[in-house]
Amino acid sequence: MLWIALVDRIGSGLWASVSVLYFTYVTGLSAAQVGTLAAVSGAIGIAGAPLGGRIADRLPLTRILIALQLLRALASFALLTTDNYALLLAFSAVGSLGDRAANVLTKLYATRVSGPGRVRYQAVNRTVANAGWAVGGLAAAAALGLGTSTATAYQALLAGDALSFLGAALLTVRCGEPPSPTRTVATSKDPLPTTKPANPWRDRTYLAYVSTETALCLHDAVFKVGLPLWIVHGSNAPHGLAPLLLVLNNVLVVALQVPLARFGATTTAARALLLPLAAFFALGGVAMALSSAGGTPIATGCLTAAAVSFTMAEMLYATVSWELSVALAPATAQGAYLGVHGLAQSVQRSVGPLAVTAAIATGPAGWTVFGATIAVTCLIQHRLVRDRLARPSLSVPPVTVSEH
Repeated sequence: MLWIALVDRIGSGLWASVSVLYFTYVTGLSAAQVGTLAAVSGAIGIAGAPLGGRIADRLPLTRILIALQLLRALASFALLTTDNYALLLAFSAVGSLGDRAANVLTKLYATRVSGPGRVRYQAVNRTVANAGWAVGGLAAAAALGLGTSTATAYQALLAGDALSFLGAALLTVRCGEPPSPTRTVATSKDPLPTTKPANPWRDRTYLAYVSTETALCLHDAVFKVGLPLWIVHGSNAPHGLAPLLLVLNNVLVVALQVPLARFGATTTAARALLLPLAAFFALGGVAMALSSAGGTPIATGCLTAAAVSFTMAEMLYATVSWELSVALAPATAQGAYLGVHGLAQSVQRSVGPLAVTAAIATGPAGWTVFGATIAVTCLIQHRLVRDRLARPSLSVPPVTVSEH
């Protein structure tokens, strides 16, 4: 599964950095059309997480993952065949749906296989994924730097992304089916189940937890939208600082994600990390605000400090979110619960850019409020999950007969 993550992310790195340019220069879409395409496909993709999780509680997990990887490959290849806006929108939406569902199912697979070591696995997985993003991004830069036709280079990068999904599907074929508490071998002599699996949509505590998660993963929008725009419009820092801060983010995650994971190796420890997580979000917001108060050296230093703070928040959040989302889910409905949890990241992709844009428009005070609001949300989540986690753990599945 780690090899699958590497191959998948290399392909994503090839495409993510040039997707807007492809739709602009190859298919001839306007800026408004590109924005609408991204927004609509992202909104449709939100349904992928709960849908994939629900299906995973009923069907073999590896088979669903293979089908989703093939679906993503077909959607990517289909984009190469047309410049019709309606078709591009439809193909992008299908790809987004498959992407969000695959993310949830990959997490569910790791949860079922790694057991008590799931926090360390998550850290290693994020390290591998970030390395894949970096390799894909460097390959994309190299391809665009060649003297070939720009359109040909963009098409080759999109094809590479599609091929990465095929590679991931082939690798998934070799993965054994993990034990599942919702799919056991039964005979005619076994009694029928007397209770229905828990429904996450009726679990108010879990839904409240997921709503707080939407705010806690806003660090993603900070690096993709907030920092670049603030460097250009709100500070005296050189414009070339933006890609350097993204590189810094990537390097820190690769170097520190695994060592930091040991501080959240248990559910109790993961919950405790919400307190330093709140501090890093608050510090990041203050550093962003201070970056507008001086010349180039001060702006550069403050923005670098902000990038480090938000990167630390990103790594701590990844550990906390992974552990709590599983610990709060009943073993008999992990797929459905993790699918609902996946909504937080999906919604963030839509509201995140709006949130950081609002902070930029408000000025330094906006960034201070931005960081403080997320910090308060961390404290709310710390209190919210306390009583639920005090009960016996729901995240360790009973022994079942796996299918191969």
